[in-house]
Amino acid sequence: MRLWHKELIKVLPRQQLIAQWRELSAIVGNIKLKGTPNHLLVNPIMDYDFDHLITYASIVKSEMTNREYKVNESVWGKIVSLKSDFEIIPFDELFKDWHTSMYFHQCFFNLQEKYDRGGISQEDYDNIAILLNSIQKY
Repeated sequence: MRLWHKELIKVLPRQQLIAQWRELSAIVGNIKLKGTPNHLLVNPIMDYDFDHLITYASIVKSEMTNREYKVNESVWGKIVSLKSDFEIIPFDELFKDWHTSMYFHQCFFNLQEKYDRGGISQEDYDNIAILLNSIQKY
Protein backbone atom coordinates (compact mmCIF):
# COMPACT_ATOMS: atom_id res chain seq x y z
CA MET A 1 0.00 0.00 0.00
CA ARG A 2 1.20 3.48 -0.82
CA LEU A 3 -0.16 6.93 -1.51
CA TRP A 4 2.11 8.36 -4.16
CA HIS A 5 3.43 11.83 -3.38
CA LYS A 6 0.86 14.43 -4.47
CA GLU A 7 3.32 16.02 -6.93
CA LEU A 8 3.74 12.72 -8.79
CA ILE A 9 0.05 12.14 -9.56
CA LYS A 10 0.22 14.12 -12.82
CA VAL A 11 3.09 11.97 -14.17
CA LEU A 12 2.28 8.55 -12.76
CA PRO A 13 2.28 5.85 -15.40
CA ARG A 14 -1.14 4.45 -16.28
CA GLN A 15 -0.75 1.30 -14.19
CA GLN A 16 0.26 3.21 -11.05
CA LEU A 17 -2.49 5.82 -11.44
CA ILE A 18 -5.24 3.26 -11.88
CA ALA A 19 -3.81 1.19 -9.02
CA GLN A 20 -3.85 4.32 -6.84
CA TRP A 21 -7.61 4.60 -7.35
CA ARG A 22 -8.05 0.97 -6.28
CA GLU A 23 -5.72 1.62 -3.36
CA LEU A 24 -7.84 4.54 -2.20
CA SER A 25 -10.88 2.29 -2.28
CA ALA A 26 -9.08 -0.32 -0.17
CA ILE A 27 -7.84 2.28 2.31
CA VAL A 28 -11.32 3.70 2.80
CA GLY A 29 -12.74 0.20 3.12
CA ASN A 30 -10.24 -0.60 5.86
CA ILE A 31 -10.95 2.68 7.65
CA LYS A 32 -14.68 1.94 7.61
CA LEU A 33 -14.24 -1.68 8.67
CA LYS A 34 -11.36 -1.42 11.17
CA GLY A 35 -11.09 2.30 11.90
CA THR A 36 -7.62 2.43 10.35
CA PRO A 37 -5.87 1.42 7.14
CA ASN A 38 -3.51 -0.62 9.36
CA HIS A 39 -0.55 -0.44 6.97
CA LEU A 40 2.76 1.19 7.77
CA LEU A 41 2.95 3.21 4.53
CA VAL A 42 -0.55 4.67 4.69
CA ASN A 43 -1.22 4.93 8.42
CA PRO A 44 -0.17 8.62 8.34
CA ILE A 45 -3.58 9.26 6.75
CA MET A 46 -5.01 9.02 10.23
CA ASP A 47 -2.90 12.01 11.34
CA TYR A 48 -5.01 14.25 9.09
CA ASP A 49 -8.63 15.22 8.77
CA PHE A 50 -10.46 13.19 6.11
CA ASP A 51 -10.54 16.42 4.05
CA HIS A 52 -6.94 15.59 3.08
CA LEU A 53 -7.75 12.07 1.91
CA ILE A 54 -10.78 13.27 -0.04
CA THR A 55 -8.80 16.12 -1.63
CA TYR A 56 -6.04 13.69 -2.59
CA ALA A 57 -8.62 11.33 -4.09
CA SER A 58 -10.14 14.21 -6.06
CA ILE A 59 -6.71 14.92 -7.57
CA VAL A 60 -6.32 11.27 -8.58
CA LYS A 61 -9.87 11.22 -9.98
CA SER A 62 -9.26 14.43 -11.93
CA GLU A 63 -6.04 13.08 -13.45
CA MET A 64 -7.78 9.86 -14.45
CA THR A 65 -10.57 11.88 -16.06
CA ASN A 66 -8.05 14.11 -17.86
CA ARG A 67 -6.43 11.00 -19.34
CA GLU A 68 -9.85 9.62 -20.25
CA TYR A 69 -9.50 6.57 -18.00
CA LYS A 70 -12.66 5.01 -16.62
CA VAL A 71 -13.35 6.22 -13.07
CA ASN A 72 -15.45 3.98 -10.88
CA GLU A 73 -17.86 6.52 -9.39
CA SER A 74 -18.91 4.12 -6.64
CA VAL A 75 -15.36 4.38 -5.30
CA TRP A 76 -15.70 8.17 -5.24
CA GLY A 77 -18.99 7.82 -3.37
CA LYS A 78 -17.32 5.53 -0.83
CA ILE A 79 -14.48 8.03 -0.35
CA VAL A 80 -16.66 11.10 0.14
CA SER A 81 -18.91 9.17 2.52
CA LEU A 82 -16.07 9.46 5.05
CA LYS A 83 -17.08 13.08 5.51
CA SER A 84 -20.09 14.45 3.66
CA ASP A 85 -19.26 18.10 4.43
CA PHE A 86 -15.63 17.87 3.32
CA GLU A 87 -13.62 20.89 2.26
CA ILE A 88 -10.93 20.83 -0.42
CA ILE A 89 -7.48 21.40 1.08
CA PRO A 90 -5.13 23.76 -0.81
CA PHE A 91 -2.49 21.75 -2.67
CA ASP A 92 0.40 23.25 -0.71
CA GLU A 93 -1.27 22.27 2.58
CA LEU A 94 -2.25 18.76 1.50
CA PHE A 95 -0.52 16.18 3.73
CA LYS A 96 1.96 18.95 4.52
CA ASP A 97 4.08 17.10 7.09
CA TRP A 98 3.91 13.79 5.23
CA HIS A 99 4.31 14.63 1.53
CA THR A 100 7.70 16.19 2.10
CA SER A 101 10.86 16.34 0.02
CA MET A 102 12.05 13.09 1.59
CA TYR A 103 8.77 11.35 0.80
CA PHE A 104 8.90 12.66 -2.77
CA HIS A 105 12.32 11.11 -3.21
CA GLN A 106 11.23 7.83 -1.62
CA CYS A 107 8.36 7.62 -4.11
CA PHE A 108 10.64 8.67 -6.97
CA PHE A 109 13.14 5.92 -6.16
CA ASN A 110 10.30 3.40 -5.98
CA LEU A 111 9.27 4.41 -9.50
CA GLN A 112 12.90 4.39 -10.63
CA GLU A 113 13.23 0.81 -9.42
CA LYS A 114 10.11 -0.13 -11.37
CA TYR A 115 11.69 1.46 -14.46
CA ASP A 116 15.01 -0.32 -13.87
CA ARG A 117 13.17 -3.66 -13.77
CA GLY A 118 11.20 -2.97 -16.94
CA GLY A 119 7.88 -2.12 -15.31
CA ILE A 120 7.75 1.49 -16.52
CA SER A 121 8.35 2.68 -20.07
CA GLN A 122 11.13 5.06 -21.04
CA GLU A 123 8.56 7.73 -21.92
CA ASP A 124 6.85 7.47 -18.54
CA TYR A 125 10.16 7.51 -16.70
CA ASP A 126 11.31 10.56 -18.70
CA ASN A 127 8.16 12.42 -17.59
CA ILE A 128 8.85 11.52 -13.96
CA ALA A 129 12.49 12.63 -14.27
CA ILE A 130 11.45 15.92 -15.90
CA LEU A 131 9.14 16.58 -12.96
CA LEU A 132 11.93 15.80 -10.51
CA ASN A 133 14.21 18.28 -12.27
CA SER A 134 11.53 20.97 -12.53
CA ILE A 135 10.53 21.06 -8.88
CA GLN A 136 12.93 23.42 -7.20
CA LYS A 137 11.65 22.82 -3.68
CA TYR A 138 12.56 19.13 -3.84
